[in-house]
Amino acid sequence: MKRLLFLILVIIMAAGCSNMNHQAGRVPVAKAGNTILYADEIPMLTYAGIAEADSVALYQNYINRWAKRELLFQKANENLGYEIRREIEKQVNETRSNLVIYQYQRQMMEEKMDTIVTESQLESYYNQNQETFLLRSTIVKAMFIKLPANIEVATQIRNLAREDDPDKVAELESLCYGYAVKYDDFNEDWITFDRLAVELPLKLADEGSFLRRTPFYEATDSLYSYFVKFRDYRLSSTVAPYEYVKNDIELILLNNRRVNYIQSLENDIYEDAVSKNNYIIY
Repeated sequence: MKRLLFLILVIIMAAGCSNMNHQAGRVPVAKAGNTILYADEIPMLTYAGIAEADSVALYQNYINRWAKRELLFQKANENLGYEIRREIEKQVNETRSNLVIYQYQRQMMEEKMDTIVTESQLESYYNQNQETFLLRSTIVKAMFIKLPANIEVATQIRNLAREDDPDKVAELESLCYGYAVKYDDFNEDWITFDRLAVELPLKLADEGSFLRRTPFYEATDSLYSYFVKFRDYRLSSTVAPYEYVKNDIELILLNNRRVNYIQSLENDIYEDAVSKNNYIIY
């Protein structure tokens, strides 16, 4: 116990010493087979207020887990066949190579690649590739109001909901915040019609026909009154509006730049190696 307490103290001191010499003066804590665990390799596991016995248990458990894993690794390494070990080494080298390349590419892109996408570039891509932006579902711009059934301000709210005058809209918002179960204009953004339809006592066979003939929808059931003002809509399988796919286009353009930059980086490194005779085919 005293030995372990001493080692815990050494571990704490080692963890707080960022400039510790790892080649000399290292304190061994445990040995498993031919591998030694040093104090500076063990993370800090104690914290203020923890009991001494609990600290000892934490470090003892860590050391035991390390020993079991290390002994298992050594036994596996001794008993696996040469071909399997060679395949493992190949996979390890490939993984390391991929990680190093990925981090280097990422670093170079952060330092060198232009990440600014202008509005004109976005619009140009949209105009040239509209056939790739067909909607998978119907979308709408709408305002939705849900009121308790038979509330006395329902008629007033319904009439205001049909208005576009800013003063009327402000009055509507004030009433809705006071009386509505739910009031949402979805920040005047496009949303899927399905997202709105689940809020309504509505079953449709033809969304297009409904939207064409229903600029303002109202319904009442035993619990609630519903009002929806449709400002705009686009049917499924038609071209999505620019603002609906704008963020997607930006991601596409940035991804294209990444692909082109990585290809250019690889080619530049290759050509530089050839010019300096660092790449030779025998």
